[in-house]
Amino acid sequence: MLKVDLHLHSSEDPADVIDHDARQLIDKAAELGFDALALTLHDCDFRDPSLTAYARERDIVLIPGVERTIEGSHVLLLNFPDRTDLVRTFEDLAALRRTGNGLVIATHPYFPDASCLRGRLDRYADLFDAVEWSYFWTRGANFNAKAARFASTRQKPLVASSDLHDLRQLGRTYSLVFADRDPDSICSAIREGRVSIQTSAVPKLELARVLGGMFRRGNKARVGVDTPTLATT
Repeated sequence: MLKVDLHLHSSEDPADVIDHDARQLIDKAAELGFDALALTLHDCDFRDPSLTAYARERDIVLIPGVERTIEGSHVLLLNFPDRTDLVRTFEDLAALRRTGNGLVIATHPYFPDASCLRGRLDRYADLFDAVEWSYFWTRGANFNAKAARFASTRQKPLVASSDLHDLRQLGRTYSLVFADRDPDSICSAIREGRVSIQTSAVPKLELARVLGGMFRRGNKARVGVDTPTLATT
C-alpha cells in the first residue's frame, strides 16, 4: 500500500509563482511518509534525472506528469512518453493514450472555473482513466461531490490529490494505492481500481491562508508556453 499524491506544483512551474521548489516539496513529503509523487507543472512536462534521484534517496518514487491544457480544459497526464507537449485536442489525447502505460485523470472537473472539464468529461468519458477528488473543499462547499458521483456512475476510479501550491496542503488529501513501487505499477493499479482516497474537509482558516497566498503571489508571465490558454490551478 503506497501513500501517493499525483497533483503537485512547485516553483519550477511556468505559470504560478510558488514559494517552495521541488526539492523542498520532496523533503516535506518524505517527512509525511509519502511513497510516490507526481510533479505536475502547468503545460510543462518537467523531467530532471537529478530530481528523480533526489526523490529516490528519500524512498519516494517520482512519476512523470504534467497538468496539460487541452482545448481550454485542465487534464492530468501521468507516466507518458515525453511528447505531451503535442497534445492540444481531445483527438490528440486519444492518440497519446495508445503510446504507453500512461494515466489520464480528470482534474477538479466540476469546480466553478471555465478551465474545468464539466460537460466535456461526459462527452469524452472514455478518454479518462480516473477522476480527481481535490483538496479544495470544506463542509459547507464541496465541488468534489459531483466528481465522485460521476466516477461511481461510470465506474471510474476516484483518486485524491492536493493540487498543491502551498506546502500546508500536503497530507490532508491523498490516495492509497495497492501497487509495487514503480510508476508503471502505480498507474496500472489506479486504472484497475486498486486505490482508495484519504481526505478531510479543509478548515476555513487554512483554506483562506492557502488561497490568499495563491492570489497574493499571482502568476508568472506566459513565456515559452505552447498553448494560448494556460492551466493555472
